[in-house]
Amino acid sequence: MNRTDRLYALVEELRAVAPRPRSARWLADRFEVSSRTIERDLSALQQSGVPIWAEPGRTGGYCLDASHTLAPLGFTVDEALAVSISLEMLATSPFREAASSALRKVVAVMNDRHLAETEELSARVHLLTDGPVAESSEERAPELVPELASALRTGQVLRISYADKNGARSTREIEPMGWVGRGQHWYLVAWCRDREAIRAFRGDRIARAEPTGETPARRTLNASDLDISFGELRSITTSEKTTSQTTSRTSS
Repeated sequence: MNRTDRLYALVEELRAVAPRPRSARWLADRFEVSSRTIERDLSALQQSGVPIWAEPGRTGGYCLDASHTLAPLGFTVDEALAVSISLEMLATSPFREAASSALRKVVAVMNDRHLAETEELSARVHLLTDGPVAESSEERAPELVPELASALRTGQVLRISYADKNGARSTREIEPMGWVGRGQHWYLVAWCRDREAIRAFRGDRIARAEPTGETPARRTLNASDLDISFGELRSITTSEKTTSQTTSRTSS
């Protein structure tokens, strides 16, 4: 996470728990930096006008002015459960960190009774991946390189190190276009400059992704471009109208 993203995330973290404080040590652990770095970041935010102050004492820390926060969202238990399940389904995706942060905000705005009920119900919901059950804690779904999480948002060309299904490694320059999730695997759909065609790269086979700094015009991505030969391809939408497409094309 670069400093700009961390500054924004710091405000959002303090906003989620306001008016309760967060200590510099807690924030340092959360963002995997030193306490000194967190204190410098908070000082920069204060100087820019963000209403953050330090609360002294053993249980003190840094607080954000409650008037600077958004009004709490009135989640019902059913709504909170649905959001929690949806966010948990992103645990193996490139959006893992953002989903975890969003879930903490959902928890922060719920009252204790609704939160307890939601936690009791969520313990009864289980997700089944499309692979074998892990026999040990070390056999969890592979983590993706962090640069992939912001690939769509920045639109920058990535120079990736990729291993195909046979283990053959190559270095390519790609233009990110979209993501497709299937079970615990996520595929980055991109324009491959080496192949001059759309390709899907399985996220856990990308060993390195280096932004080049180049931001080309964003290419259009249609469901028909994906050439998926089976199953139902569903699109994520923020409107009430949802879309889906059942594909029946044969892979080339």
